[in-house]
Amino acid sequence: MSAKLAVAVIGANGRLGRFACELLRGSSEFELVAAYGRGDDWGASIGASGARVAFEATVAGQGARHGLALLGVGVRPLIATSGVTAAENEELDRAARERGLGGLVVPNFSLGSILMQLFAVQAAKHFAEAEIVEGHHPRKKDAPSGTALETARRMAIARGDDPECREPGREPARGERVGGTTIHSLRLSGLYAHQEVVLAGPGETLTLRHDMSGPAAFAPGIAAALRYAARCDGVARGLELALFA
Repeated sequence: MSAKLAVAVIGANGRLGRFACELLRGSSEFELVAAYGRGDDWGASIGASGARVAFEATVAGQGARHGLALLGVGVRPLIATSGVTAAENEELDRAARERGLGGLVVPNFSLGSILMQLFAVQAAKHFAEAEIVEGHHPRKKDAPSGTALETARRMAIARGDDPECREPGREPARGERVGGTTIHSLRLSGLYAHQEVVLAGPGETLTLRHDMSGPAAFAPGIAAALRYAARCDGVARGLELALFA
């Protein structure tokens, strides 16, 4: 019987971090060797924890910095925190390859979410107009969501537009434009995680919608991403690499 994959969780007190810890504790494939909450000095001990992969689920915008720190102590990062830019992803990839390591950046661990993104990318090649409406619970701090940003960026690449272009709405009631696609964010009690992509052409619209009611949908994606991060070279981006490669 092969040994379990040793995993540390950074951000263990957050919603996603808590779920990841529960998943790992109940797994016959993975072993939770360390769990760090807010304020814990994980940088001083994670290298000695025995973890091969660290599941990073902290605060939006901190993922790239934490990923570089993990690589520096020989631990492979699986970055779930939103806000990692394309340039930061490239920096992580270079740092990992220099050390003979790997990792993965995953904006969303839901299978349905990544399939919706892939469908939206294909549709964006044929429809010139598109808008995204995403909704989450009020405790979600970042807006637009990382999933909405990633969807818009992928659609922009498919169209040949600038995926990093971000600008405020041109009219007061319109949302932020990312890579040529307008994104509207809802933060309401009763919502968990929802996204709708509406594409339009002459005389027709195409609507793609994905809804989550709880974190259980993340479990298959987290497991696949941990396996991938443990064996890959360099730090790539996207759950599809772990699911479909």
